[in-house]
Parts: sequence; structure tokens; C-alpha cells
Amino acid sequence: MTSNVVVAIDGPSGSGKSSTSRGVASRLGLRYLDTGAMFRAMTWFMLRDGVDVLDAQAVAARVNAPLIESGTNPDHPTISVDGRDVATAIRERGVTNAVSPVSAVPEVRARLLELQRSVIGEGGIVVEGRDIGSVVWPQAAVKVYLTADADARATRRAAEEGGSDVTATQASLLARDEIDSGRATAPLTMAEGAHHIDTTPYTLDEVISQVVALVAEATAAERA
Repeated sequence: MTSNVVVAIDGPSGSGKSSTSRGVASRLGLRYLDTGAMFRAMTWFMLRDGVDVLDAQAVAARVNAPLIESGTNPDHPTISVDGRDVATAIRERGVTNAVSPVSAVPEVRARLLELQRSVIGEGGIVVEGRDIGSVVWPQAAVKVYLTADADARATRRAAEEGGSDVTATQASLLARDEIDSGRATAPLTMAEGAHHIDTTPYTLDEVISQVVALVAEATAAERA
């Protein structure tokens, strides 16, 4: 049962989605998909090709051009555009600043939704994002929504970015929350039936263990 389970983990930036999702997938021997990396890869492509990311029509016109491929090994996740490894490039500041407007373009979401569902449909996977449980795969056996207080999120993200300014990072995260929550297409929201975990007071291992326990509970219920 566990080998075919789909676990959807949603939440805002800095809530611990990536580390938790990879940890759960590794513990349970499942695949892993970072949908946020796919949106970043699309954004990187648009920037590289000189597309105005604030022009929704221009972005929509190029949405089918890139070949975006995601590796699903939780211990070594990969992301490529037209065969080029962009795992590092998509984390650069320019992409971070541009990903929200690109992600809000309906044609972008439609293209990547198709890719995401094709990967998830094979089963046995932990998927992280902002709308997995609500839009991408609402039938997921386990749906989790992670949050953390703004200070914790900013501190974590600043550390990931090599020690950038925490105050500036927090302002950036909150601005992105507002954009992601307010967009008309697939807004950031807690899916119906999702388990809410505030990761602020817990260690990473503790959060992973909580999610693993939810998966065990769900698979046991399905067997019963």
C-alpha cells in the first residue's frame, strides 16, 4: 500500500516543505517531486530567452517551448531545461524575484499541471508545492499543510541562500505569500482534509516523523 501512496505537502516558502518532503520520501522509499522547481525552471527559461516576465501574454506565448524534466530521487533531486541542469541556476535571486508573476500565468500552470500529473500518476511519491492537495492531486491519500511563523521562515530561507539578510528575506517571503494567495488560478490555500502542522517548534526529524505517522495511519485505514 505504502509503495503506491501519494503524499501531498503544501505550504508557503520557508515552512519546511522541501526538507520534510525529501525526508519522508527517503524514509518510506517513495519518489519525490518538487513542483516549485518546475515553476522556477520555467521562469529561468523565460529570463534566459529575454521574455518580459511581467507580460502575461508574452510568457503564455512561450510556455510550450522548453522541455522541463524533474528527477524524482529524494536523495538527489534534479531539474533540467532542454537537457541542461538548472538546479543551481533556478535558486538565484533573479529567478526568485520573477517566479511569482510567471507562476500566476494560467497557461504556465496548465502546462506544468499536465507534467506534474503525468509524474504523480505513476504512484508512490511525495509531492511538494502550493496547490498539490487542492488542485494538482486532490485525491492524495495524505494531504499536509505546513506553516511556520514569519521569523522562523525567514531565518531558514536566509540560511539556504547563504546567509542573506533575514529582514529582507522576510519581507520577500511575505510579499510572495500575498501574491500566491491572491492569484485567481490555483491560489495558495490549505486543501480540504489536509493535516495542518506548524513546524516552528519542531525539529526537522520530528516533522518528518509526524508525516510518516500520517501515512502509516492512512495506509492502515485503507487496508482495513
